[in-house]
Amino acid sequence: MVKILSIVAAAASLSASVCHAFVTPGAVRANGVRLGAKLEGREIEGALVPTNNFVLVKIVDVEDETEGGILLTGSAKIKKTEGEVVAVGPGKTHQESGLLFPMPVVAGEGVVYGKYDGTEIDYDGSQHTLIRDDDILVKFSGGTLTLDSAEVASDNVLVKVDVSQETMASGLLIAASSTKGAKPSTGEVVKVGPGRMASNGEIMTVDIALGDFVKFRDFAGNEVDIEGGEYAVVRMTDILAKF
Repeated sequence: MVKILSIVAAAASLSASVCHAFVTPGAVRANGVRLGAKLEGREIEGALVPTNNFVLVKIVDVEDETEGGILLTGSAKIKKTEGEVVAVGPGKTHQESGLLFPMPVVAGEGVVYGKYDGTEIDYDGSQHTLIRDDDILVKFSGGTLTLDSAEVASDNVLVKVDVSQETMASGLLIAASSTKGAKPSTGEVVKVGPGRMASNGEIMTVDIALGDFVKFRDFAGNEVDIEGGEYAVVRMTDILAKF
C-alpha cells in the first residue's frame, strides 16, 4: 500500500513539472509572480528592472492620422515622446556624500521626455524606452496630459510661452513666427518644481513663483504641447530674469 502511494505521489509531481515547463513565456502564475518576458525577441527570466536613475517607459502608439482626419504613412507618422512608467530604478547616489537621490516618478504615471532622449527597446512585444530621471520634462496622472494633471520635477518650471506679436525698434508689429530661427523665450510660469536636492539631502527651493513672468535663454526651453497650448519646460539655471 505504501509503495502504491509513493508511485502516485511521484506521478503527480512529474505531471506538475511537465505543466510548468510548458507555461507560455511571459505568463503569470496564480500567485502573481511573472515567469518570464521577452527583450529584443529574446526570452528573459523575470521582469526588466532599471538600474540607477533609469526609468522604463512604455511608449504611446504612433499617431497615423492628423486632427483633420488625414491618414499618415511611413516616416510621416507622428511619433510622440510620451508614455507610461512601467518600472523605476532605485535612484542615483551623490558622488561625494553618498546620499540617494529619490526618483521623481512611480510606476503607472505618465511622462513626457525629450525628443532625442532615451534608448528604445522592444520589450514584451511593445516599444519601450529607457530614460534618465533628468530626461523627464513633465509627469502626469489619470492617463491624459492636461494642465491640471501636469507636474514638473526637480528645479524645472513650466512656462506658458508668449507667442504674441513683438514690436520692432521702429514700432512696427511683427509676428513672432516671422523672426528667422527665433523661438519664444518669455512667458508666464504655470508650474514650479520642488527644487534640486543638495549634497546634504536638503531641497534647494526654486526662487520662482506661479504667475511670475520670466525671460529665459534662447533655445533653452523644451517645447511641450498641453491641450493645444504652447509651453516650455525650463531649468532654473536657464532663467535670466523675472518680472
